[in-house]
Amino acid sequence: MPSPPPTSLAVSDAITHYRQLRELTVEELAYVLRMLDHPISADALAEMERCARPVTVDDLVAIAYVLDTTPAVLLSHIPIDMPAPEGPLATGLPGDVDQSELRAWLEGRTALDRESRVSWWQERVARLRVRSAHHEEQLQGAYAELRELGDLALQEADAPPVRRLQWRIQDGEHALNQSEVALALTEHRLDNLREDA
Repeated sequence: MPSPPPTSLAVSDAITHYRQLRELTVEELAYVLRMLDHPISADALAEMERCARPVTVDDLVAIAYVLDTTPAVLLSHIPIDMPAPEGPLATGLPGDVDQSELRAWLEGRTALDRESRVSWWQERVARLRVRSAHHEEQLQGAYAELRELGDLALQEADAPPVRRLQWRIQDGEHALNQSEVALALTEHRLDNLREDA
């Protein structure tokens, strides 16, 4: 039996994920949907969650509303235990569209033609550069505060103000590292898109 298409897998797992996140049973979700005049039985919902029954567009909208999320979130969901996908994240899309780009497209914030994709990734690079610069500035400020304390920082290393400063530095170094990795990956993606054009 062929495996379900990627969008069907995403939606079925997303329904389960957000239902559990909201601490609802399948029966409770079915009850709320019935109260909203969009009845879906608990058995039908369980089949949707197993990807054994298709989710209609009407079902998608009603379920997203009840689960306090959006259809775009359900459609662009990636199961946490999903291995690296071998194909596209959504049915019929290019295989190199990632989750954030898919969500932006679903929400109408970008198109998926080559020019729009390059532009969207350029904007992401610009935002990540600003974020990285912000983290760098914050980290340099914390380092300066530590230098100003001088020997006092060493003598009073366990004092709450010094410990808070050390935590700020540790958090700042981590945030800067994460933003630099994200920036490098995003720049690489942008370069690949430009080369393919």
